[in-house]
Amino acid sequence: MSDTVWRPLRAHGARPEGFGGVVLWPGDPAYEAARVVFNAMIDKRPAVIAQCESAADVAAAVRFGVAEGLEIAVRGAGHSVAGTGVSDGGLVIDLRKMRSVQLDPDARIVRVGGGATWGDLDGACWPYALATTGGRVSTTGVAGLTLGGGSGWLERKFGLACDSLVSVELVTATGELVIADDTRNRELFWALHGGGGNFGVATALTLRVRPLPGTALGRLFWPADAGPAVMRAYRDLFEGGAPEELGGSVFYSAAPIRDYVPPGLQGRPAVGVTATYTGSEAQLRSALAPVIDLAPEGMMLAELSYAEIQSALDDPPGLRNYWSAEHLESWPDEAVDVFSARAPEMPSPETSQQLVCPWGGAVARYADRWPLPHRRAPWVVQSYGVWADPAEDARGIAWARNVCADLKPYSTGSVYLNFIGDEGPERVKAAFGDHYDRLARVKAEFDPGNVFHLNQNIKPA
Repeated sequence: MSDTVWRPLRAHGARPEGFGGVVLWPGDPAYEAARVVFNAMIDKRPAVIAQCESAADVAAAVRFGVAEGLEIAVRGAGHSVAGTGVSDGGLVIDLRKMRSVQLDPDARIVRVGGGATWGDLDGACWPYALATTGGRVSTTGVAGLTLGGGSGWLERKFGLACDSLVSVELVTATGELVIADDTRNRELFWALHGGGGNFGVATALTLRVRPLPGTALGRLFWPADAGPAVMRAYRDLFEGGAPEELGGSVFYSAAPIRDYVPPGLQGRPAVGVTATYTGSEAQLRSALAPVIDLAPEGMMLAELSYAEIQSALDDPPGLRNYWSAEHLESWPDEAVDVFSARAPEMPSPETSQQLVCPWGGAVARYADRWPLPHRRAPWVVQSYGVWADPAEDARGIAWARNVCADLKPYSTGSVYLNFIGDEGPERVKAAFGDHYDRLARVKAEFDPGNVFHLNQNIKPA
């Protein structure tokens, strides 16, 4: 990065007026670690990082960035695969010091800071047997996932994370703090149920939590050549009316090195099922019986707390990531075969996956209320490419794109944007369908200059 941006700012003592947090410049001891995001393919050097400790700090940082003409990136947990939490030569508004969690177990609501992760929220809620749909790993940020919709293990039972939103506290492009809920800024509140970070910086979110007395996790593995048979059985289970308490995915990857996987399968290409159940291990076993009947070579079924399930599959930082996705109208036998044929091309099967998730249930029931028409899709395909060697980038990206391209004939044409990187403006429009124009009008009201454009961007009307 050229020093023509940050050196003059630093030289004249530039600092957001009224800012009480930490300002980091290139060369400061903490700068290098602070600029790193989850996806190692993203290597950007911001002019300045503002580590905020309050909504007032965020407002001051936004006003400073706009006044200085800096591109503004908003960082929560930094888990965006597109790397939108950092900017070359711009200002990063870093929310990671704003991780407070305030739970009211009697009212069953929880208020979290804009930098909180699902691990923070789940850790506070699980002692009270309360939960809401979160991501599938504990390191994902609550704000980024929820404002983008919020797919997770409990979605078929409880809906997406955004369905539990009570209110959002948001700093707009002018540095004003507003509250959006059912009575205040209602159009903005609607837009925040899937519209992502387009409308401002979420400094706090309040969500409903629900009783969750028990959860169970299952992990099943077969050799990869059993894939088509396993996937058909899994598909038939859900299309035949699986209970909404049952969630998870069926996938190709390398079998993990775990005691419940026989040595001959460990680390080898495999087909697997991850199953979650809002109930007991016995209920999970019963619901999953048609798949268990296929005699997996490796199997683990156990009752775990939701917080334990959320962190059981945490993905390590420092690896290179490229993800894509498609939503399917149907998943017939020929689509199963096409999907399976791509598995041998997967980069680094130890860390990558190509998977199919069942939707339906509560996900579909809220499809008409919020701006996410893709919620009616019964199936979601995701190519989740994760590898370490930069020399694998071209092959990994091509594989991820091809998995989804193969399934275009069965696609709804829409997509859940948290599942993909930057695939261009037409993909964003496809995600919202007929709701896009309405979202663009909300964007024009709260961010007419498109200050917050480092996201799955909705252009102001």
